[in-house]
Amino acid sequence: MTIEQLVSVLNNVEVKGDVNKEIEFITHDSRRVRKNTLFVCICGTRVDGNKFIPQAIEAGACAIMTEKDVEVPADITVIKVPNMREAMELAVPYFYDYPGKKMRMIGVTGTNGKTSSTYMLRDILRKAGYKVGVIGTIKIMIEDEEMPIHNTTPDVIDLQEILDKMYKQNIDYVVMEVSSHALDMNRIAGCEYDTAMFTNLTQDHLDYHKTMENYALAKAKLFDSLSAPNLVKSNKNAVINLDDELGSKTMIEHTKCNLITYGIKNDAVLKAENVEIKASGASFDVKYKDDCVHFDLKVTGMFNVYNILGVIGVALAEKISFDLIKETLEAFEAVAGRFELVRQGQDFSVIVDYAHTPDGLENVLKTAREIAKKRLIVVFGCGGDRDRTKRPIMGRIAAQLADVVIATSDNPRTEDPEFILSEVEAGVLPALHGNFHEKITDRRTAIFRAIELAQKDDIVLIAGKGHENYQILKTGTIHFDDKEVAIEAIRGKING
Repeated sequence: MTIEQLVSVLNNVEVKGDVNKEIEFITHDSRRVRKNTLFVCICGTRVDGNKFIPQAIEAGACAIMTEKDVEVPADITVIKVPNMREAMELAVPYFYDYPGKKMRMIGVTGTNGKTSSTYMLRDILRKAGYKVGVIGTIKIMIEDEEMPIHNTTPDVIDLQEILDKMYKQNIDYVVMEVSSHALDMNRIAGCEYDTAMFTNLTQDHLDYHKTMENYALAKAKLFDSLSAPNLVKSNKNAVINLDDELGSKTMIEHTKCNLITYGIKNDAVLKAENVEIKASGASFDVKYKDDCVHFDLKVTGMFNVYNILGVIGVALAEKISFDLIKETLEAFEAVAGRFELVRQGQDFSVIVDYAHTPDGLENVLKTAREIAKKRLIVVFGCGGDRDRTKRPIMGRIAAQLADVVIATSDNPRTEDPEFILSEVEAGVLPALHGNFHEKITDRRTAIFRAIELAQKDDIVLIAGKGHENYQILKTGTIHFDDKEVAIEAIRGKING
């Protein structure tokens, strides 16, 4: 695309230099610049992209987009815009010819449950014969190819590049976690969603949104988009958790297309009845119109019952048969590190979970408590060089909800692990009420200790790192996988 074509979609733009140059790539990362690249200078809170113009030019950039007056060699074209974010929202999807309007797009939003829901949907759609891409918290997947990710929803430049790659590989469906930040900042500009799912709304990100109302309204933008003007695809659907008091009303108010509600308590279109939660899994009946289908699942917890109801709603909206949905979900064994059961034939349960915030830890402990026949043992820590205020809060939650608390290191980074644990203990000790507590700095030793203490029908919850396979220490990053260590400890115990 020529610079002249590219700037035709922009407002109040000033161009200095040759407008007939062809742009082959767009990036805001000077390390990714190659020949015939448009280098976009983003002024972030920490870094001013304009400082990297010399490196970008040396690497092959032929044009610069900026909000500032900059000095560059005469053969470099400068595109000056009044607002970089607005310019990117218009220019980048146009440059890639709107790949998010050519594939079927499913967006999943909500505080919790997005990752598990997107992976279940991926399995269902692939089982139905479609080629599927996933954009989520853990990674990006194009069929079986995996790519790392840095934000729940990438910025508009990275996202359009990813979607373009997916389209060129003949992907039919993109299943995507859509964060409130991405919706509020319009990182998803140029995308047209076809089915949107709302999981739930609990307190999170209020440092950014300030109020729960603002947080809900940010998520509601996904549902507004389903009835926006100039849509190019048909069959728009909203799938909304009717039992979520905080969010469902707002999402429904912003929905002007086919609506499928789901729930357990309220009279939803898609309803679960006879729900049974066990350590080994969950079972329930799903009522939808004239159908009643029984599900026996390998995943557990009431939150997963809700996730699965939402996923069923999306799959039905996409015209997938109930039989195929049931077959796929009954084979699903959890997302890595999301309330993941570690099975080695032991007579107690071991669960690995990513919970690393007060809200997250409280949710998984309450879920584990629901299914616990005997004691609940928790192993957890708090990261170094991060929010210190949450340490005593998480300590208190662990002491209140678990029978045995083992505080250990998470990612201590540059901080002294002993100091971090002393701040965690400030919350643990006053809330113990006679429960058992140990402080073990080495995470491997802590996990082995928890497995050693576990007796028949106990639950061991290892929280904080989930799918991560590393630990960040003062001396550097080492390989560390909670699940691997748990398996080693369980086998050691079984084999004596």
